[in-house]
Amino acid sequence: MDWDNLRYFLELARTGTLMAAARRLAVDHTTVARRIQALEKALGAPLFTREAGGHRLTEAGLRLQPQAEAMEAAFRSIESARPALAPQAGLSGVVRIGATEGFGTLVLAPALAAFAAGHPRLVVDLLALPRLLQLSRREADIVVALERPARGAVVAARLTDYSLQLYAAPAYLARHDPIRRREDLRGHAFISYVDDLLFSKELRFLAELLRPDAFSLRSTSVLAQHQAAVAGAGIAVLPAFVAQDDPRLVPVLPAVARFTRSFWMSMPAEGKQQPHVLAVWNLLKAIAEREQPRLMPPDPGAPAA
Repeated sequence: MDWDNLRYFLELARTGTLMAAARRLAVDHTTVARRIQALEKALGAPLFTREAGGHRLTEAGLRLQPQAEAMEAAFRSIESARPALAPQAGLSGVVRIGATEGFGTLVLAPALAAFAAGHPRLVVDLLALPRLLQLSRREADIVVALERPARGAVVAARLTDYSLQLYAAPAYLARHDPIRRREDLRGHAFISYVDDLLFSKELRFLAELLRPDAFSLRSTSVLAQHQAAVAGAGIAVLPAFVAQDDPRLVPVLPAVARFTRSFWMSMPAEGKQQPHVLAVWNLLKAIAEREQPRLMPPDPGAPAA
């Protein structure tokens, strides 16, 4: 049975004519007639008799009318309660994101704040820390790290590559002989990470280049290294998204001393079933794609197209 036919039955029972019922339903009168015929066929009994003045309910129609009206009332009750039954618009809940300090602070934070502002019932916690957060300990819902996660009940994806190179303040370089070759780096003061506190082997950049003679500062914070380089304390390996737009720094050996690393993101498998977590996961991918010019600027050593 097509329950929608009951609407046509009630309108014809109330108005008494096909034309009047059709006007109420905003359809053609032949549609009303066809619907009534279909309902009578489904019930196996005539519901109206045709008279000179219109249509009159049969005994079967009289028995059906209160039941159809009860269904109509139930439908209207559900319709009026729909706003309260429907889920609230927008995302809700808490999403905790673990990310490396520089990437989390300089790239993710502005976009995450703008996204959360558009979803008042969503809370985004950004843990931009110089250490790896553990999904297995539920320290975060999504983790952005430098190494591909170990296998397990997690969803993992390569988020983006990013480039790094040597930077120094013009004032620092002015105090020393020009640096034209890798060998010219000997004797310079470097700014780097604290070896025994490295949370990822991917941060051992200088080992690929040279063994520094001296360090002017070592820090677990890439932002602290950036500020030390700005202050003229030495040469630092910095991500392009940290230093390339800073007019207080200039690249050193840009065609030679260039490094590429990758950010990976992961979340527990059940995160795919949580709309607020999945929405932020997709947002991180969109941020990485949009920020490619900052993350992977053109290689100055590459041949011109």
